[in-house]
Amino acid sequence: MGFWSRRNWLTLAALGGFLSVGFGAFAAHGVSDPRAQELLRTGSLYGFLHCLATFACAAAMQAGARRARFVPAFFLAGALLFSGSLYAMALGAPRWVGVVTPIGGLGFLAGWAVLAWAAREVDRA
Repeated sequence: MGFWSRRNWLTLAALGGFLSVGFGAFAAHGVSDPRAQELLRTGSLYGFLHCLATFACAAAMQAGARRARFVPAFFLAGALLFSGSLYAMALGAPRWVGVVTPIGGLGFLAGWAVLAWAAREVDRA
């Protein structure tokens, strides 16, 4: 089935959810700098939501939205770039790393657009 099998992207989404919870907890209990806390919380929120949305893609596919199989690549790449860059900056990476953050946001937007397109396949009469 290849690397982008449903099993693999659901596994990656679960690992992303794990990391999101961990970084969110680190923001709440392990960091005192308010800016770092904000970056970690934002990265955690967006990462977690898009990992959950990846699981929703599996349900959409079961309902007949075959095009939903393209969405996890956008959501997971978006989480890696968006959330990852925020985590990196919170942990001391230079501010120029933030240049990657909007690219991840574009991945999120592209994923939602493709998911909306895929949803048009469900319950076709």
